[in-house]
Parts: sequence; C-alpha cells; structure tokens
Amino acid sequence: MKALLKRGFNLLDSLFSRAFTPAWNPLYQLGALSFFYFWIVAVTGVYLFIFFETSISGAYSSIEQITHGQWYIGGVMRSFHRYASAAMGICVTLHVLREFAMDRYSGPRWFSWVSGIPLLWLLFASAIGGYWLVWDQQAQYIAILTAEWFDALPIMVDPMASLFLNESTLSDRFFSLLVFLHIGIPLALLLGMFIHIKRVTAPRSNPARGLAAGTLLAMLAVSLWRPALSQAPANLDMAVTEVGLDWVFLNPYPLINSWGPGNTWVLLVGLSTVLCLLPWMPSRRPKRTPVAVVDPDNCNGCGWCLADCPYEAVSMKEHDFKKGHKQSVVDPDLCVSCGICAGACPSSSPFRHVDELTTGISIPELHIKELLARTEASLAKLSTDQPRIMLYGCDHGSVVPDIQSSTVAAISMPCAA
Repeated sequence: MKALLKRGFNLLDSLFSRAFTPAWNPLYQLGALSFFYFWIVAVTGVYLFIFFETSISGAYSSIEQITHGQWYIGGVMRSFHRYASAAMGICVTLHVLREFAMDRYSGPRWFSWVSGIPLLWLLFASAIGGYWLVWDQQAQYIAILTAEWFDALPIMVDPMASLFLNESTLSDRFFSLLVFLHIGIPLALLLGMFIHIKRVTAPRSNPARGLAAGTLLAMLAVSLWRPALSQAPANLDMAVTEVGLDWVFLNPYPLINSWGPGNTWVLLVGLSTVLCLLPWMPSRRPKRTPVAVVDPDNCNGCGWCLADCPYEAVSMKEHDFKKGHKQSVVDPDLCVSCGICAGACPSSSPFRHVDELTTGISIPELHIKELLARTEASLAKLSTDQPRIMLYGCDHGSVVPDIQSSTVAAISMPCAA
C-alpha cells in the first residue's frame, strides 16, 4: 500500500511540476496551503458572524439573508468559507497520506506526526459545527446523528438526542453554545497547528505567492459559478428523509447510520490509535542512516549548520580545545540524517587547497571525500566535446545510476527528505 501511494505521489509530483512549475506545485506545499485556507476561513467567518443571528428562529433566515440579500459580498464570503474549509480538509488528508507514503513519520519526525492526529479531530469538529449553524435539513440530520453518536459513550448522564425530539425541546442557548464551540475549536486547532510545526526550524506556513493568488482566483470563480447554498430549513417536528451531504467532512455519518454509533467509535478511535503508534511499529523501511558526526579539528564554530538544519538537531557549545571558539553538537534524537549540515559547512568546499578534503560535520554513510572521489570518477567518464551535466539525486524519484551517460555524470545521494 505504501509503495503504491509513493508511486502515485511521484507521478502526480511530476505532472503538477510540469503544469505549475516546481515552485508552484501544490503537492510540495500542502502544509502551507492548509495554513492559507485556515486564514481564509477565519477572515470570512468573522464577516459572517457579524450578520449571523444566534437563535433557532433567526439562524436559517440570517444565513439566507447573507447569501441572497447581499450575494455580491455576503454570498461570496459564505462560499469562500465553505470551499476554503473543504480545500483545507483535502490538503490535510493529502498531507497525511504523503508523509506516510514518503516514510516521514518515524524517528525524530514522530513528534510532528503524533501531534497532527488530534488536529484531524479538531478540524472535523470545527467543520461539523459550522454545518450545524446553518440549521437546514442537513444540519438537522447531522445534529441528531451526532447526539446519538455521543449518547453511545458511557459518560452521558442525560441523552443528548432528547434535545432534538421536537421544536419545543430546543432553545436558543443551544445556538449560543454552538457559536462558542465554533470559535473555540478553531482557536484550539490553530494552537495545535503551531505546536505541530514546533520542531521544524523553517516551516512553510505560507504558500508561494503565485500559488496563493491562483488558489484565490479559482475559489472566486467556483464561488460565483456554484455558490454555497442552504437546503430546506430544519424542522424537528418532521423527519428528514433525504439530504445532501458534504463528503469531505460529513463522510462518517453514513457509517453511523449503517454501522451504529458504537462501531463507528471503535473504528475512528482505533484508527487514530494506530496512527499515533505508527512511528514505533515494525516496518520494512531501510535501516535508519547514522546521524551527523562533528569533527572538532575542522569545526570553526561558524554556525552555518545550525542555521540550515531543518529540525533543530544542531546546537553550539564551547569548543573542546579551541579557546574562544564554538563547536557544533548534534542531538541524535532530532537528527534525520538529511546531510544538509554537511553541505552547509564551509569546510566541505571542494575548492579548498588541501591534500585530503575534510569537513567539520558530515554523515558517516557518505563522507565528503568519498563524495568527491565518486564525483571525479563520474566526470572522468564524460565526453569532452559535448555539453556536460553533473547530476546529484536520490533514488526515490528515478534510479540515478541509470541516468549516467556520455554527457551526464549521475551521483546517487542519501535522500534529504
């Protein structure tokens, strides 16, 4: 399954890079796009809240007034709110699948992976709460099923479903509570998102400007073409017999209907538990590459490796024997063996005039002098009367040695991802 997902993402990466260029490839910026969509949802949500009436009788009519009475701005804002939420849900789902397919969830990356699982629950809770506030037939359907779902837990004293017996059993306080939750849960989600990227030194929380602009234009076009609309108003005195569902966020509800609340709890909690434990489960992935090693004799304490390390695995301390100088220190629990630090080290420059090339920090699996020797050997095979290309790559995309030819020198490197 993982190999199939990986091949699929590699194919899509190639297609999207050709269509949008690598700098604007959305699959490379799923996390940044998720942040971007969150801010769109937040801004449009504030606008909608200004005109929203938190009462049973006024909720539906106020949404209709926003949608149709001021379609030129209110209707567009509502559509942006709906479609940005769906886009965030899709991006987050793809982000999880991509990180799983690329083996980016174990070792030092466990923190980001595990901290992301509760965010899935918060994201779905935020979206479902928003659908409730519309108070149409879809909201009535998911409200009753949600109540039955929570009633399956042994912690409930009074049945939640009793709130929705008929029109007289529901009060305006319920909508006040929904508004509070619909504001509080996204704030908790935002806090969790920043915790999620805490161990990443230079996280991308903003997509490329061109990609962001294109996304906004596409969303505007969809909002004008297919504006978000309400279904018929909710009426608890009548049973809902047919309802349209948003399949991005409301996909658990058919399961609750067909499997029952208890079985759905077992499925979702079980799946979340497996995802949380995944970083420590046995797998067939290759043995972890040894972490970076510092050579004090060649470390001058410049701090370039500290600045470039993506995972805060490098810190500085007083040099072991050079008074007044700093020295790099690698935390093995945070190092993912990407080798970026070795490339950042000025001692790694192949233009140094020394008998034996050494570096202040390196990956034991591929020392800089070994890389230089392989590079010189590959270059020696090239034709001298044609344009020549020097290629460094990892075997996750293509088998790099197979690219070697009379005009291309190809060197396979440990994957930095």
